[in-house]
Amino acid sequence: MLKLKEHPDNRGLTAETLYPYYFRALICFAASGTLLNSIDWSSNWTSDKLVVAGMAIFLLIYIVIAVRLVKTAKPEKAESVKNLLAFTDAGLIGGAVALTNFNPLPSLLFVIMVQFNALNQGGGRRWFEHNTALILGIAAGYMAYRPDVVVTADLSISAASLIGVFTYFCAYAFYTHKQIKNLRIENSRLGHEQRISKMRTYKLSRYLPQRLWRAITTGKEQELATDRKLLTVFFSDIKDFSQLTEELEAETLTELLNSYLTEMSKIAAQFGGTIDKFIGDALMVVFGDDDSKGPKSDALRCIAMSIAMRRRAAEMQKEWFDKGISRPLQIRIGINTGYCTVGVFGTANHQTYTVLGTHVNLASRLESAAEPGEILVSHETWSLVKNSVLCRDKGHVTVKGFSAPVKVYQVIDMRKNLGRDQSYIEDHAPGFSMHLDLDKVRNYDKDKVLKALQVAAAKLREKVII
Repeated sequence: MLKLKEHPDNRGLTAETLYPYYFRALICFAASGTLLNSIDWSSNWTSDKLVVAGMAIFLLIYIVIAVRLVKTAKPEKAESVKNLLAFTDAGLIGGAVALTNFNPLPSLLFVIMVQFNALNQGGGRRWFEHNTALILGIAAGYMAYRPDVVVTADLSISAASLIGVFTYFCAYAFYTHKQIKNLRIENSRLGHEQRISKMRTYKLSRYLPQRLWRAITTGKEQELATDRKLLTVFFSDIKDFSQLTEELEAETLTELLNSYLTEMSKIAAQFGGTIDKFIGDALMVVFGDDDSKGPKSDALRCIAMSIAMRRRAAEMQKEWFDKGISRPLQIRIGINTGYCTVGVFGTANHQTYTVLGTHVNLASRLESAAEPGEILVSHETWSLVKNSVLCRDKGHVTVKGFSAPVKVYQVIDMRKNLGRDQSYIEDHAPGFSMHLDLDKVRNYDKDKVLKALQVAAAKLREKVII
């Protein structure tokens, strides 16, 4: 856009708002010049000649009056003043047409200018208003001047209107070109900003729970009101990870932890869990807050996710061993189902969307009580999944923060994965670790796996273990 120099008289007006002044000045100059050219200066002055000369002078004074009115108008009345002046413009042009004795060429040019200006400023409604003003101006001019309809080819009368109209349309073409150019530049800038915004939005979405992110980006923050919900809460961490942090370099530790959390996050997303937070190597996942399919389905998905995480962690041990981590890192998991408080908590400067309550604490305590590679679930969770998940009764355990011992169960596997159709075999002992996922073994690797097992079995038989 054109930039206006700051000046006290501008009162904050921009080139965009001053363009109507320029076009009004062009129209008024053209009409004033046409009226002055229509006067026969060699003849004696009459009242009619005075009316035409007075109208020509008033059109020039009107330019200054219009500018002054717009500059002094209050912001809330600026649009009304603009519309009133546009209506007045059309009326004055109508009066000028009548005072030129309806000379065909100037009259046609001025009428065209009114139509163009009306349609450009406001479509059909402005067209009706401006043409009403034009007709009223013609009528007022006719009543005051009583012109004779004269058909003349005198170019001296039409020269001013021709020059004015030509200049008007050239200026408007330049103005339109400038607007289109600026719109293209602005559109390009907005497109660039939109791409940057989308990238930042994507990056930011990784730090927030999906339900919170979706509510904020869709303007539905009211959905985040504090509520009580029946949820299944999952906690996991890596056994003895704190000791490992003292042994590894920062770069190696960062790479290990990020790769582990990335794999666990993928599994959580696969089973529809909502990651609430990371606490170092610990992970908290919630089922039932977002897109719940019922308490039983939520608990089953949580158990299935836990088994998948345990398997993936066992597979990652070899990857970690290749990086120099000889300690067998194993995860432990605690799961509980119960009514929790869900909502936004915090201060005016910092807030977080999370899950609170006794049942959340119990899930965390079960995770701390679990052995490496073990999944412990509460009685409430077990009662929902017992028909689909094989669990071992571990009796009661005493957990911190609870006065009475808590009934817990150890998850073995999904019942469908056991028996003759079992597709996953896992076992561990000092000096021995095996996990076999039949669903992932490719057909052309089958003989290779069998040979490796046979060699290992033969070596074990030959070895005399004391």
